[in-house]
Amino acid sequence: MAGLPLPMIPRPITLFFIVFFAFSPSAKAAQFSVLSYGAKPDGKTDSTKAFAAAWAHACASTQPATISVPKGSFSLGQVRFQGPCKNRAILLRIDGTLVAPSDYKVIGNAKNWLIFEHVNGVAVSGGTLDGQGAGLWSCKNSGKGCPRGATSLEFTNSNNIAITGLASLNSQLFHIVINGCQNVKVQGVKVSAAGNSPNTDGIHVQSSTGVTILNSRIGTGDDCVSIGPGTSSLWIENVACGPGHGISIGSLGKESQEAGVQNVTVKTATFTGTQNGLRIKSWGRPSNGFARDILFQHAVMNNVQNPIVIDQNYCPGEKNCPGQVSGVKISDVTYQDIHGSSATEVAVKFDCSKKYPCTGIKLEDVKLTYKNQPAEASCSNAGGLASGLVQPTSCL
Repeated sequence: MAGLPLPMIPRPITLFFIVFFAFSPSAKAAQFSVLSYGAKPDGKTDSTKAFAAAWAHACASTQPATISVPKGSFSLGQVRFQGPCKNRAILLRIDGTLVAPSDYKVIGNAKNWLIFEHVNGVAVSGGTLDGQGAGLWSCKNSGKGCPRGATSLEFTNSNNIAITGLASLNSQLFHIVINGCQNVKVQGVKVSAAGNSPNTDGIHVQSSTGVTILNSRIGTGDDCVSIGPGTSSLWIENVACGPGHGISIGSLGKESQEAGVQNVTVKTATFTGTQNGLRIKSWGRPSNGFARDILFQHAVMNNVQNPIVIDQNYCPGEKNCPGQVSGVKISDVTYQDIHGSSATEVAVKFDCSKKYPCTGIKLEDVKLTYKNQPAEASCSNAGGLASGLVQPTSCL
């Protein structure tokens, strides 16, 4: 039978990334090795100043530039890669491992370990980032007073960015953050942290347009991918998630005045042993936020606690929201070809706002089981329609 019409979601225009135009053979890149600036691949010597100096020279170059990090282990404190630069084609090619300080207090209050700001046309390729976050996780899990922690890699207020073939291990906080950016491609990334590590989101996107995440494996203690306010034209494809909390839009509606999320596609994703699969969550309090034109397509769930969930009553610690309802408007969300097993009886849960019910929810070809039997569905303030085989039986 004919399928439902899908939301019109433009694929971000990222073709020029496929060959980073400036790095074609005809464009001669100026070469800057971190070793030339005193970096030592011994895992002990502090190479922070050497990396900063290599960046300063590459950023000041009027021709395309390559910063090379050879094999070995490089100890780094916080490095700020500041723009704008004189050229729009800087490649940071990493063949070794960048290691954060073993004492989490050194960068624990710095917000970021490695941060790129106001850059255009930067590519980070290969290598491993080792955030050495386990000490901070232990501190947090013990309930002591601890620093918040540092994100391992952040791009903020930047355009035309590529991150390819990078491994990020054991971040103190989020592994990779894309904030206030346009036209970003993340491909072939591997994120790894313990399943009980707090707030170690794999990739977090917010206030950004035209971000593509492809062919990546993410296992962590929080969301594999988290999608914050102000995100539009986001394309996620061929991502394996687990352990972790799934792929989450939200939490939204924390602020009363907040940019919405729209035009998001999540395609060909696998979730294994995760807390959630495909999740949208908003705070249970007033806000002008929204989430609309969302497509979840071709997902496989392997023993996932909440395979499909919309939770508009998020209220951590039951503070600042009891007795209120979410103002976030959720509309036009399509779930197509979602299969697999739930670790709980209720595999589909739509818990929407009383004041602004979810509208335009579409379920098409959904088959989720619990202990080899049809799972259950639960709906509250949710409207939409189901077509094709839908199991559990739709409650819309």
